[in-house]
Amino acid sequence: MLEPSQSNELPPIPGKRYFTIGEVSELCEVKPHVLRYWEQEFPQLKPVKRRGNRRYYQRQDVIIIRQIRSLLYDQGFTIGGARQRLAGEDAKQDQTQFKLLVKQMIVELEDLLRVLKS
Repeated sequence: MLEPSQSNELPPIPGKRYFTIGEVSELCEVKPHVLRYWEQEFPQLKPVKRRGNRRYYQRQDVIIIRQIRSLLYDQGFTIGGARQRLAGEDAKQDQTQFKLLVKQMIVELEDLLRVLKS
C-alpha cells in the first residue's frame, strides 16, 4: 500500500493526446494489472483499444484514474464506495466544470487559429 502523502507527489500529466498503459502506470503510480482491473470495475474508464488490443488512455482517463487512486488509497474507500462516489453528484459537477473548460479551450484555440491565419 502506498503512503497517503505520495498522492500529492504524482508527476504532472504531459500534454499528449494518448498514453500507453505503461505511461499511465508511471503517471498514476499504479501497476498495469491494477489499471486493467479498474477498467472492469469503473464504467468511466474506457481506454481506446487499437492494434492487438493495445490500450491508449486519454488525459481524462488519467485524471479519473488519479481520482480512483485517491479514493481507494488515500481516503480508504472500497471499490464499490469509490464507484458510487464517482457516479454521484460530485462527479456530475466535475463533468460540468470539465465540459465548460473544454468549451473555453476550444474558443481560445479558434481565436489563436484566426490570428495565425491572418
